[in-house]
Amino acid sequence: MGTRAALYYRVSSDEQSTDLQRPEVEQLCRARGYGIVAVYEERVSAAKRRPMHEKMMKDAKKGTFDTVVVWALDRFGRSMSGNLADVLELDRIGTKVVSVREPWLDTGGPVRPLLVAIFSWVAEQERARLVERTKAGIAVARRKGKRLGRPRARVNRDELVELHERGLSVRQLAEHFQVGASTIQRRLVQLGGALQVRGAA
Repeated sequence: MGTRAALYYRVSSDEQSTDLQRPEVEQLCRARGYGIVAVYEERVSAAKRRPMHEKMMKDAKKGTFDTVVVWALDRFGRSMSGNLADVLELDRIGTKVVSVREPWLDTGGPVRPLLVAIFSWVAEQERARLVERTKAGIAVARRKGKRLGRPRARVNRDELVELHERGLSVRQLAEHFQVGASTIQRRLVQLGGALQVRGAA
């Protein structure tokens, strides 16, 4: 029987996609003749629990597969110590970790744990610098008075009052202004006093 491979994908946010990792991971499997028997896809922040990673480790201990293929070590784990511990644990039970971006992971012998530790540390430092650059960019934008985040939904006050008095529902108003129902409800609460005065006139 050929090599039974499990694919593990992870992105740092559920707003991102693993699509960029897939082609190269699948190409490596085809080139080496791996049979894909399991796919684990993680779409959570590195600061949170990773249920698919935990499931993958449990399945490895059950002998479900003998190789784990990842796009890069920093997608496999979230820290140097975590990567090193997981790779060595998989080594211990006879499951190999193969990385598209780190072909040296195939290296055997006593130098391998050292390489895992070094490259995990490098990846960790790169992530830390990226976070620092992002924060610095946000701080500069705020100092220049730029508004961050999604633009505020525009709802014309007079038009909202008029349509509301005609009896349009919150849902209908939301569709008319092309905003969420919660935005309409919030505006109506803010305009509560004005609506009462106009209704009494």
